[in-house]
Amino acid sequence: MPSVIIAVRHGQSASNAAFDEASATGAAVDLGEPDHGTPLSPLGRRQATELGRRLSAEGAPEVVRCSPYRRAVQTWELIAAELDMAPEFRLEARLRDREMGTLSGMNLTAIRERFPEEAEALVSRRYSYRAPEGESIPDVAGRVREVLADLHAECAGRRVLIVAHDAVVLMVKHVIEGVPLNSLDAFLPVRNASVSAWRGTRPEIFNDVGHLGSVTF
Repeated sequence: MPSVIIAVRHGQSASNAAFDEASATGAAVDLGEPDHGTPLSPLGRRQATELGRRLSAEGAPEVVRCSPYRRAVQTWELIAAELDMAPEFRLEARLRDREMGTLSGMNLTAIRERFPEEAEALVSRRYSYRAPEGESIPDVAGRVREVLADLHAECAGRRVLIVAHDAVVLMVKHVIEGVPLNSLDAFLPVRNASVSAWRGTRPEIFNDVGHLGSVTF
């Protein structure tokens, strides 16, 4: 098994920033563009740099598996700039964010306006809900489980870093610790640029953002 598995969420993305701004007023947001191309916001870039400094100080990863989404790749690039070594790096499609299909790029207010029945199902069914042309949370868990199995087989004794998304980090916890899906609400939200780590099946930290300090704007 890897000596430690560290999972980080990307820094704040442009879509995160738009959704956060809209939440204050209840406004609808429909980005109208593919989710995979969303970049980091200026705040997200600063968060990723601080994340890199923390990882450098605590022990650089030897192996990195990164979501191919732009915001995750940019997060890794800013982390890497703070490290003194170049780890083994690979893009891993199975670490992509949860696919929301026809609902992609919309906040809940926009979904309620355009697809009220889907909005009701999304809220009521939570972890079992699958958007049209999209994925359910168990679908994400399935591909995360495959990645972790590969890491256990290929990376014995090595420090592994996963750079991905909130749904992926949450599913890492679900798979490693066996936390039931209906108990995962207690661990939300998974914060931007947060750090979670496990040694074997034992969690060391989860959703920690102490390294961000005053990086809030």
